[in-house]
Formats: sequence, C-alpha cells, structure tokens
Amino acid sequence: MLPFSLQAQKLPTRFEQSGGTQTPTYAEAMDWWRALDKASDKISMQAAGPTDSGEPLHLLLYSPDGKSSISSIKQSGKPLLLINNAIHPGEPDGLDASMLLLRELAFNPQFRKEVGSVAIAVIPFYNIGGALNRNTHSRANQQGPEAYGFRGNARNLDLNRDYIKLDSRNAQSFAQLFLALKPQLYVETHVSNGADYQYTMTFLPTQHNKLNGPLGQYLQQELAPQLYTQMEQEGWPMTPYVNVWGKVPDEGWVSFIDHPRYSTGFAALHNTLGIMTETHMLKPYEQRVKATYQFLLIAAKATARDGKKLQQLQQEQQDFFARQTEIPLHWVSDTSQHTILNFKGYEGSMQTSEVSGLPRLSYDRTKPFEKPLRHYDTYKAAQPVQVPRFYVVPQGWWPVLERLKANGVAMTALSEDTLIEGEVYRIADFKTLERPFEGHYLHHSIKVQPQKQQLKLRKGDFMISTEQPARRFIVEVLEPAAPDSYFAWNFFDTILQQKEGFSDYVFEDVAAQLLKDNPGLRQELEDLKKKDAAFAGDAGAQLDWVYKRSPYYEEAHLRYPIYRIL
Repeated sequence: MLPFSLQAQKLPTRFEQSGGTQTPTYAEAMDWWRALDKASDKISMQAAGPTDSGEPLHLLLYSPDGKSSISSIKQSGKPLLLINNAIHPGEPDGLDASMLLLRELAFNPQFRKEVGSVAIAVIPFYNIGGALNRNTHSRANQQGPEAYGFRGNARNLDLNRDYIKLDSRNAQSFAQLFLALKPQLYVETHVSNGADYQYTMTFLPTQHNKLNGPLGQYLQQELAPQLYTQMEQEGWPMTPYVNVWGKVPDEGWVSFIDHPRYSTGFAALHNTLGIMTETHMLKPYEQRVKATYQFLLIAAKATARDGKKLQQLQQEQQDFFARQTEIPLHWVSDTSQHTILNFKGYEGSMQTSEVSGLPRLSYDRTKPFEKPLRHYDTYKAAQPVQVPRFYVVPQGWWPVLERLKANGVAMTALSEDTLIEGEVYRIADFKTLERPFEGHYLHHSIKVQPQKQQLKLRKGDFMISTEQPARRFIVEVLEPAAPDSYFAWNFFDTILQQKEGFSDYVFEDVAAQLLKDNPGLRQELEDLKKKDAAFAGDAGAQLDWVYKRSPYYEEAHLRYPIYRIL
C-alpha cells in the first residue's frame, strides 16, 4: 500500500508535490512534523538531546493507542521499531519514506490495523548540521533529489563512524535515547555508492555470526529470508549489500563486517538487531523513496508480528553472553562457506578513459545479466579473550568513564584505598593509520602482554562488574586489542609517550653498574648484540635497552591503565 496520491492525502509532502524529485529542507520538514503531531493523537514529537549543530535532536513517536512518551510506550509492552534517518543528509530517502509512513498511520485506521500493534520511533534528522548545509553537487554520483544535505555534521564528523567514540553531541544524545527506547528492531536508512546493478534496494543487517546468539540465528534463519521474500512480492527485490568497489560484482563478494563504530555493530553490543537499508544511488529518487517506504512498512509489520518473540530473544541474547566465559574480539571471513545469490547485474567492460587515456570501468545497462554468484556471508570468531569478573578504571580517565556511563554501564566507586591482585596489560605492539580517520589516528593490529600484579587502587577509582546487561559492550571497548576499543580510538595515547628519560653521559655509569651487578642482564645484552649488527653498532640503542630494564624506567609507559580482576 503506497500513499502517493496527493489529492487523497492530508499534509502533502514536498516529495509528493515535486513528483518525487525533491526532499524538504530541515525547516520545512520540522514544520511538517509539528503539523502532523498537532493533527493526530497517534503522533507526538519531542526534543531528545543536544547536537553539534545547536539544534536539538528530535524524536517522533507513533503508538496506535496514542501513548505520547517513551515511558508510557515501554510500560505498554508494545514492541518498538526505531528508524534513524539522515545520518548522511545527502541520503534523505528514509526521511521522505518515514513522513509517508507515519502520516498513513496517523490518518488511516484500516492501515493501522494492517500494520499491527507496534510502536514506532523515528529520528527525522540525525545529522542536523549536515541537513542545514544544503547543496546540489556534493553527491556527485547520485541521481536525485535536486538538493540535499551534506555528509559531514556541524563538526564535519561522519556520524556513522561515531557510535563508539561519541565525539559528537549527536552520538551522545543517541546513546541515551537508544538505551531509553530499547527497540526490538533498529533500522537506519542510507544510499549505497558502490557498483551498478539492477536492484533499487540492498540489505545490510548486523553480520549474523558476529551478532551471535539467539538473535543471530533469528536474523539468518527467519527475519532476513522473510524480508527478502516480502520485498520481492511487493515488486522491490533486494540483494545483500554489494560490498564491491571498482569492479563488476560478477564473481561474488564477502559480506560487510560491521564494527561497533557503525550503528548495526553498536546495536549488537546492546543485544539489539540492527539493519541498514542501502538504496542504489543511480536509481531515480522516487523509486528509492518508494522502496525505502516499502521496507519500513514490512519492518513495522515484522516487529508487530514477532515483537513478543523479539523481546524474549533479546533477554535470551543477554543471558547467552552472561554465560560466555570468553568473548571474541575479532571476526574473520570464512571463505570455505558461501551461499548462492541469483544476482541481477549489468555487464561491464574496460574502456579507454576520455580523461586519462587509461582503462576505466564502464557498465552497459542495455546488457543486464542474471546469474548465480557466491556470497561469502559466514564469519568465524578470532582472538577470544577471557572475561574478567571486574575491570578497574582509575578516576583520572574520565573521558572513558563518561562514555561508559552514556552507554548504561553500571560502576561502583571505591570507598577507600585498596590493594588487590589483578592483571595488567602492557602494549607490546600496534600500528597506526598514517592519515586521520574521523578526527583520530586509529590504532590497529594491537598486541598486548598480560602481567599479574599487586594493584594500588585509590579511593574514587571505579570497579566495573561484567555481570550486567552491558557485558559485551564493556569487553569490546575496554579490551585494547578489539578493533573499536577505546585504546584503538586513541583515548589512551598518553601512555604511548615516555615522560621521563636520561642523559647519556650520566646514565652511562649507572648502566655499567647495573650490568656489573646483574650478569644475566649483561649476557642478554651481549647475545642481542651478536644477533643484531645494527643494534651492536648503536650505543644509544644499547643504553636505552638497559634503561628500559632498570628500576628507573617509568612504569606508566606502555602500561594500559585499565586493570582486570579475574
């Protein structure tokens, strides 16, 4: 059911009035939502926290019985679908689709009955700063709408990389909103900018193995097959997100892995099933909005139909991770397994570029193809870590504590100085991106060396039990080797810089005495010199080697300051 008849509808949208070629400005859309709120007792709009733009984040709530607050909807027990739009305001398909969907729910009793008993929360503009930065050219590869917002927010952050690091006020507000809503299904609307193919809609859920547990099984075995089938029945066949760049997707591809920096990966850490819709950039805007509308409608019906089951599965998911004594930090593609897709694409060829004179890829839409392709959609767990009973976060690391609290992590401040045995990591090795990524120089390939130590904890330091609903979140942000850990995102970079040192001409005599008093250390030095000619010829390196094995070397250098109590 598509409510696209302008004459038959109250509150026509700019999308409809333009014949499917335009999307409203931020001000126009917010005025429209206020009018819908005023016109219907099924819809309510509320401010939901600050954003970097200076404008507040807003939330639209739909409830078939007119519940007008998050608390009243949660108390009703209704399953809840959360839809997040315009995280990239140059991809406004979900905004227009959500306007059409909620208007129909507001004014059409028969439509409400068909959708079922579900509450729907909609963020109309997540990236308000980007929506206010309206233009006509920044989406160079996209077919409409005529004008749109910009990808970066008011601080030029890509908010779809900010769910873990929380650099933006948008993400900080979202984390609190997400925890308050506790949706049964989360859908975030996007537009894909990869290869060319026949589909208008592609489907990008949380990777089912990484989601893991009962929700992962439900996604793979029930929800995803139903969504594919129902979208095709409605005339909008889907394919998995085409994770291919710079070549024709005619040989298959590996499923996208969503780290917690992305919304679907973030949702997984909070035991929620997340989905991104990715319409195809080269399809006309009207088609993309209609496909997104249809997907949101089907998702709403699925949430209504399976709502109680999803609520139970979320509890089972939480219980599943409560039983896990080890949690994997990484997931790697298992290329020994695949599914077969009957993929509908376009033939491509390499032609001579009129710009460079070199070969370039060109698709021929007069030559569509349909053939079976391999989709490598299985991942296997890697680098498991034993879950400790507690993590200890010293009070001085308040930026980390703030982010943990924003994600609902319970913690207890020590009431007195304490001596306790625990495990400490030393950062043994890591690599860092050479160019900035979303305001950070992200670390990766991180290796740690665990050490048992007596820990001197101060009054006011925080003990964080892993026996709580946020167990998985806590592990994946506080274990430094995880791909989106707070260490990876540079929140502990001060430990990587040595604060004290030595003057060679003074420490020479100290080092000589240390080696004299410790024959084993002297032998270790001599053995290393025999193995490494460059080291043997570098007096400074040898002196530094002795210094780092002496009592004078600072304990804090490369010592990860979050402690594990096993």
